Amino acid sequence: MNKKIAVIKGDGIGPEVVSEAMKVLDKVADKFGHSFEYDQLLMGGCSIDANGVPLTDETIERAKAADAVLMGSIGGNTATSPWYKLPADKRPEAGLLKLRKSLNLFANLRPALLYGELKDACPLKAEIAERGFDMMIMRELTGGLYFGTRKTEEVNGVITATDTLTYNENEIRRIAVRAFDIAMKRRKKVTSVDKANVLDSSRLWRKIVEEVAKDYPEVSYEHMLVDNCAMQLVKDPAQFDVVLTENMFGDILSDEASMITGSIGMLASASLNDTKFGLYEPSGGSAPDIAGQNKANPIATILSAAMLLRYSFDMDKEADAVEAAVAKVLKDGYRTGDIMSEGMKLVSCSGMGDVITENI
Repeated sequence: MNKKIAVIKGDGIGPEVVSEAMKVLDKVADKFGHSFEYDQLLMGGCSIDANGVPLTDETIERAKAADAVLMGSIGGNTATSPWYKLPADKRPEAGLLKLRKSLNLFANLRPALLYGELKDACPLKAEIAERGFDMMIMRELTGGLYFGTRKTEEVNGVITATDTLTYNENEIRRIAVRAFDIAMKRRKKVTSVDKANVLDSSRLWRKIVEEVAKDYPEVSYEHMLVDNCAMQLVKDPAQFDVVLTENMFGDILSDEASMITGSIGMLASASLNDTKFGLYEPSGGSAPDIAGQNKANPIATILSAAMLLRYSFDMDKEADAVEAAVAKVLKDGYRTGDIMSEGMKLVSCSGMGDVITENI
């Protein structure tokens, strides 16, 4: 199978970790008889330096012409970088927001997986960490409170701020369908999180999810109020498979889920539109303090590439092979500095990429 991948290496450690993910993809292509063509694009601070803006129209069009986008983190040190002396709409992160909107990326996927070899890094009680967990947070990314009408005004002499939370049935249905589709590739369970005891938007959310669920008889599903979900994530995270929720709840819950894994350097993410197209990136930042030192942990980006294979290319066995290689390398004791512990084998960013590639 021939596929075209737009590659945005980004800023800071981005070029280093993305290069290792490309190394892994090349091994997958060779082993499984595929061909991946890369179109390397600029976005973020490097695009500001080269083009004066964080994202050009040409980059958007070339990204749209690809089958998927693999991206590193963007941005720099907000205290010292000249990029952050620019107006907000000209800073690196503005490019990412514009790209997501231009590509209609409405579904955000944030896996949270605790590897047994890293359970000591989990901040939860030992008996909870011992059970492990493997969940996917599915966050609606383009609607809700963050995109509703807002205003600040004086009302009867009092300064008053208003933010509007709006969802329509089509926005809910498309993210619900995507969540149930992904559950079919996992353990066939969906937990839909809302605040239906208070919010009209959540009551509509619940109604539409129930309608979608009828088309997936193999998938079990449940509704859970967001406050209870926040508690259950730290009490019994092993119960979750796919967690489906709206924008603001997903923003909060995905960060909570990421923290209980113990290291953000291990966390992949994806943002999908209503086709197979998606943008895949690590959850962590650009870490400018260690950029160019070959110290960064590339595993999150490599796992993002595995998600690209699974969700955009339907290459499940290839994605399984990458994920199994990561697990094997961790079991064999290889560690980058951020996850290093006594008795383990310290490797560089490129060294970690090498051993994972060798195990595919």
